[in-house]
Amino acid sequence: MLPKRFDQTRPFATLGLILLVWLFLPLLVKSFTRVTFFELQAPFAAAQSYVQDLQEFWALRVRPRNELIEAGRDLARLNASYELRLQEAEQLKAEILRLENLLKLSPLPAFRFEPARVARRDFTGWWQRLVIRKGENYGLTVGAPVVFSGGVVGRVSEVYSYTAVVDLITSPTFRLAASATGDTRPVSYQGGLNDSFKPPRGTVEFVPLDIYAAPGATRRLVTSGLGGVFPPGLFIGEITSLEPSTDGLFKTGEVRLDERLGDLTEVTVLVPLNPQE
Repeated sequence: MLPKRFDQTRPFATLGLILLVWLFLPLLVKSFTRVTFFELQAPFAAAQSYVQDLQEFWALRVRPRNELIEAGRDLARLNASYELRLQEAEQLKAEILRLENLLKLSPLPAFRFEPARVARRDFTGWWQRLVIRKGENYGLTVGAPVVFSGGVVGRVSEVYSYTAVVDLITSPTFRLAASATGDTRPVSYQGGLNDSFKPPRGTVEFVPLDIYAAPGATRRLVTSGLGGVFPPGLFIGEITSLEPSTDGLFKTGEVRLDERLGDLTEVTVLVPLNPQE
């Protein structure tokens, strides 16, 4: 009777022993083990992503020629509009540089744009992360902003040899200094507890009392530029509601984020040209 009971409790005893040994291991050993385990997993995630890209390629190859011609025409129109926007951007950069020299202002942080494909998504109740197929081999750094066509995606939290982990703005651990459009006063944005099958959302705090927002009259929330990590003016989401906080000094509310955040296949990392600044 006793050996049978011991056989039933042996897995739990082994698990408890492993957890006890792990608890007393030095921090350096834990960090090395974690990094090594992630590096061993990274090739499998990257290979799966490459296979998906190959499947999409062959799926496009079998599409009718008329659809490809129409897609080429749409792409040509987009390229023409982007060329005009690039010219406008160059003019704006020249004007900003002239004003900085005239007013003797310190220049804004400079970034290098590094596009990267998404290899894996890790969405849970406690964090929302992406794994991208670029890392130290492309000069990515921890804390670098990540964006896409719809605005802010998140921030690089971990960098490995060939991959990097991005914390999404939907993650509860993500915080960012922001401001409402038309107002320069900073507010605090934080991700929330997001369910997998519901639209992504976040929260905003320390909003001045004279700022209003409602489902029928939303306010755009953009980055403020404070902290030197994210450049100012990047779109975060729409403030859908605001209510007075418990202390009555500020307001708190909800922010509706872009629904494409959970389906991204490619993002752009803003790598600082002068990390020390």
